[in-house]
Amino acid sequence: MNTTLVKFGYPNSVIRSYVYWSVLLRPQQVTLGSLILANHSDSHAFGDLLADEIVELSSITKDIESVLTRCFKYDKINYLMLMMIDPHVHFHVIPRYQDARQFESLSMNDAYWPGPPDLGHKIDMTQDQLNLLQQYLIEHWDIN
Repeated sequence: MNTTLVKFGYPNSVIRSYVYWSVLLRPQQVTLGSLILANHSDSHAFGDLLADEIVELSSITKDIESVLTRCFKYDKINYLMLMMIDPHVHFHVIPRYQDARQFESLSMNDAYWPGPPDLGHKIDMTQDQLNLLQQYLIEHWDIN
């Protein structure tokens, strides 16, 4: 696995692994259900990915959108490929919400709706709450 995966908590933050990609719970939640979609290869450019990696990416985005719709009914979704600090091919997946969403005892707003998300912003969640969120998403992936 590459250093970008490790930086985002791999393997402990994995929600679902595929052949070429892994979906991770983003350790700093920008909005409820923020994820990292990371390629397993050492590629530093999207154009360097193999055709099979791109085909799998299409299937995974359908899974992500299905699960996040079922879990949180997002209004929009942003896939951000920045790769400025973490060089390997990956996306920050940020579900967007016009209104507050609830999880456990937390009520969370999308502070930057309808503008671009601020990746420096994070929802104040304990590690226990993040673990519950990860488990919740894993369980819902299994019924996808």
